[in-house]
Amino acid sequence: MKSILSAMMCLTVLFLNPGWLHAADAEPDPRPNIVWIIVDDMSANFSSFGEKLIETPHVDRLVSQGTKFERCFVTAPVCSPCRSALITGMYQTSIGAHHHRSGRGVEKILLPAGVEPAPLIFQRAGYFTTISSWPQKDQGLGKTDYNFEWDRGIYNGNDWSGRAKGQPFFAQIQLQGGKLRHNQRWNEIAQQELGSLTSPQAVKLPPYYPRDQVLLDDWAQYLDACRHTDKQVGQVIERLTREGLLDNTIIFFMTDHGISHARGKQFLYDEGIHVPLVIRGPGIEKGKVREDLVEHIDLVATSLALAGLAIPATMQSKDLLAKNYAPRQAVFSARDRCDETVDHIRAVRTERFKYIRNFLPQRPHLQPNRYKDNKPIVQKLRELHENQQLDALTESLLFAPTRPAEELYDLAADPHELRNLADDPAYAQTLTDLRLRLELWMTGTNDLGRTPETEAMYDSDMASYLGGEGARETPQRQLLRKNIELMKAWRQEGK
Repeated sequence: MKSILSAMMCLTVLFLNPGWLHAADAEPDPRPNIVWIIVDDMSANFSSFGEKLIETPHVDRLVSQGTKFERCFVTAPVCSPCRSALITGMYQTSIGAHHHRSGRGVEKILLPAGVEPAPLIFQRAGYFTTISSWPQKDQGLGKTDYNFEWDRGIYNGNDWSGRAKGQPFFAQIQLQGGKLRHNQRWNEIAQQELGSLTSPQAVKLPPYYPRDQVLLDDWAQYLDACRHTDKQVGQVIERLTREGLLDNTIIFFMTDHGISHARGKQFLYDEGIHVPLVIRGPGIEKGKVREDLVEHIDLVATSLALAGLAIPATMQSKDLLAKNYAPRQAVFSARDRCDETVDHIRAVRTERFKYIRNFLPQRPHLQPNRYKDNKPIVQKLRELHENQQLDALTESLLFAPTRPAEELYDLAADPHELRNLADDPAYAQTLTDLRLRLELWMTGTNDLGRTPETEAMYDSDMASYLGGEGARETPQRQLLRKNIELMKAWRQEGK
């Protein structure tokens, strides 16, 4: 009887944790390790992606040894919806995770039936799953920022060193990226770490930003953050090499959205949604440059396929390296509530054109937002606006009291998206085609953002933002409360 019970227990362990079987094998599991390096708040400002002012040799090395994707776009230009989409391989609008930092209060968000986070799929297949910052800390997981309810058990830890001998691992490494420059000591740290600082006067800003010293200093600090990120990428590669893992590890390098700026993060212009993507490892073509349109959610299906795992039939992610891969003819992005600030924007981008639909056109581009209004660059822009010191282009793009309901840009002729062609008769057919394409996408993917967020969910999240009844009343809390009241007033007005 004891022997029968023992055998049944062993079978139960194998059923619940098939990875145990691989760990017990005499031979190491031959499947590749998968490493995602995900960077905060950073556009494709790397030398191998065309940045001229700085050098980024470690990312360049990944590019030379792997495949570079020139046209990768995120489906959401802000952290939590983007990461919710990335980890599930689903549009955040399809799974109800489209509002930034939502589901944090008493009202929760549950994933639809059949949708699972990628680490759970890898873990179930015997992979050791981790998520960490860099360098890895002794305890605590790295940044997740998922808007839905999830089990922390989908991660085995924060470092692959804890895995069983020969066990493959799926590791997410989170780098601070553009957020580094918000450290008041950043210039001092960058000088020490990099040996030099980027000259603000050498910076070339997009044409809609004034060459004000605050903006120039910020952009130079951002480029030094890109250099520091590159150094960290080199450290990850060096560790994998030192531990004899590099030859059997597939590395994905990507950022979670574009630079945090007035037309970048939170918005659907290319400054906010265009990101770098590189894949390097065994079986990946070296030195290849892909110029087709891809979405960041495609990392999941591609990773699963490289590990020999089945891609769920309902997953919207695509295997970028499949032999029968059909390139996307368009990519889609969505912006909804960010923190307390309510908005509803959708975009479709083809190789040549971008169509943006502003569903709340009576609101200004730079709505009040505590997070963005705390940034010196936005404060300076508002100051210049108040003092009537901005040129007509910047005024029209950043500070017009309302927005057009539709925007259309010819990206080949106008890469900075300066001239809205929506009212140009010469582009009427293009406008009609892209309007229909966006409508079909919203319908076909069941875009849940078409229904406004309930007042109960908004209030639940705002209560969490405010810190509860016992929170100390600070100027920042007062500002947040003021913005919340404004959002509610505009909603009542139908604005």
